[in-house]
Amino acid sequence: MSILDSINSPEDVRKLDIGQLNILSGEIREFLIKNILVTGGHLASNLGVVELTLALHKVFDLSVDRLIFDVGHQSYVHKIITGRREAFSTLRKLGGLSGFPKPCESIYDAFGAGHASTSISAAAGIARARDLQGESYNVIAFIGDGALTGGMAFEALNDIGQRKSKMIIILNDNEMSIEKNVGGLSAHLGLLRYSQKYLNTKNAVAEYLDKKGKKGAVLAQWIKSAKDRFKFATMAAPYFESIGINYVGIIDGHNIEALTEIFERVKNVDEPVIIHTFTKKGLGYKKAEENPDKYHGVSPVLTAGAANEITYSEAFGEKFCSLASENNKITAITAAMASGCGLTKFGKSFPGRLFDVGIAEEHAVTMAAGMAAGGLVPVVCIYSTFLQRAYDQIIHDVCLQKLHVVFAIDRAGLVGEDGETHQGLFDLSYLTHIPNLTVLAPSCRDELLQMLDYAVNDCTGPVAVRYPKGIVSERRCSAFVPFEAEKIIPAGYISIITCGKMVDTALKAADLLKQKSIDCGVLNLRTVAPADISSIEEYCHSKHIFTLEDNYTTGGMGSIVAGIAAQKGVKCTRLGFPDEFIKHGGQNELYDIYSLTPDKIVQTIERIIK
Repeated sequence: MSILDSINSPEDVRKLDIGQLNILSGEIREFLIKNILVTGGHLASNLGVVELTLALHKVFDLSVDRLIFDVGHQSYVHKIITGRREAFSTLRKLGGLSGFPKPCESIYDAFGAGHASTSISAAAGIARARDLQGESYNVIAFIGDGALTGGMAFEALNDIGQRKSKMIIILNDNEMSIEKNVGGLSAHLGLLRYSQKYLNTKNAVAEYLDKKGKKGAVLAQWIKSAKDRFKFATMAAPYFESIGINYVGIIDGHNIEALTEIFERVKNVDEPVIIHTFTKKGLGYKKAEENPDKYHGVSPVLTAGAANEITYSEAFGEKFCSLASENNKITAITAAMASGCGLTKFGKSFPGRLFDVGIAEEHAVTMAAGMAAGGLVPVVCIYSTFLQRAYDQIIHDVCLQKLHVVFAIDRAGLVGEDGETHQGLFDLSYLTHIPNLTVLAPSCRDELLQMLDYAVNDCTGPVAVRYPKGIVSERRCSAFVPFEAEKIIPAGYISIITCGKMVDTALKAADLLKQKSIDCGVLNLRTVAPADISSIEEYCHSKHIFTLEDNYTTGGMGSIVAGIAAQKGVKCTRLGFPDEFIKHGGQNELYDIYSLTPDKIVQTIERIIK
């Protein structure tokens, strides 16, 4: 029997010696690779934190002490050794384990996570609650160097250094967020290499080792590794110490013995301590080591799309490159999500016009406002769930000034397996009421391409184009005319007013209703804001209006239509997601649960009109 088979709780981990923990590390990596390639999920990030996680559980009792993850996609190892190994095959599936920490799932999950840069703030709050209530447990914040670029993390560090709350911060430094880290902090850690004394020494050592053949090459690699750690430590320590936080580093994040020794030493320190560890993302799986960005998140093997299918993100990327080749004022801004947003080709073709600001969405939006004020055409490429973080900047810095900033909003609507923290179900609700902002929702490839053309070349103010996760629809639509809805099927006895991804669903529902001799019109409200009021009023000649959207029914497209229908005295029923956080599961499964499949929409309509 393997050691992993005997691990049912952290108490079992604490009984192991260092040699057994090292064996367990290898077994966990094999377990992760075997399972995640089937279920899908975050692979590279978890492979990189195996030893770190085991060392934390070896030293701390995390049923009492509190471990707060940042983002949380690196919590799989933690889940495996806290009694959830047997359920791991249900990861990210409907009713199964979440891909992120969830307090309702286990007492060992101290705080929920899903977005970056939150752990230090949450840990500070928990530490102060502990102190005010006279308790004595340890509070540990786990954060990566990518998440550390977020402004919220710096705000928390500044406060902690001032207040001196007892807590431990684990900085997991793998030089990656999802893609290679960027920004001043990353560059700051590399400044040492540019001193002339350093360069002279480096060249002299290189010449000497070159004469030693293979032995020299091995020694050179060792020196490089040691140099990198020295460089990080000598540059990072003064910063953290200067704001009042004790610094320990750099520690090999794959050396369990060194990690446990450090954790034992610092757990009784009555001041904030940051432990700087260095890890390799994807360790133990060669493909993930060589391409950590591609293996950050993997899709289930059994659900891979057909070779000739492309996603909305890919369709966006192709069109965006074409637009950029014709207009040299077009720039792209992203927050550590270049590949996910379809910008890989753009970055290679126009490297000087792609600005990856790291995990800093607020900065991305206001910088885009500045670019627009300076005469450029900035396109902010971002996931719907992450754009929520820049809500104030959208209002205050972009829309108030009527600046021509284009928001390319990926993963709008239901995303599925990543669950509550990543569903893009709020954007229609939080965008459509903002003055001066045009909100477009393409329902197919044709519409997406036409809308992007309009947004970049013809629109003069703020404009958002929101499109879903998944394979692009190849429906042939009529020519896109700004602020005009597409009257796909004329108003009938009843009518469905819809937008975006749900247009295909509405058309299938209308066909099923036709088979039941129920005449159903379909209006594609592709410009959701400002809405085409005259077309909505035309469809209000129906006896009953149904709205259908991939968004919450509160405050979204349905609310706009319902207001107009009420003025016309027409009944309106809004179909979409209810006022609750939508859990993880397959997209089709979730649409079925919430009665948003064509057949269940027909059932709802039949029940209401009868």
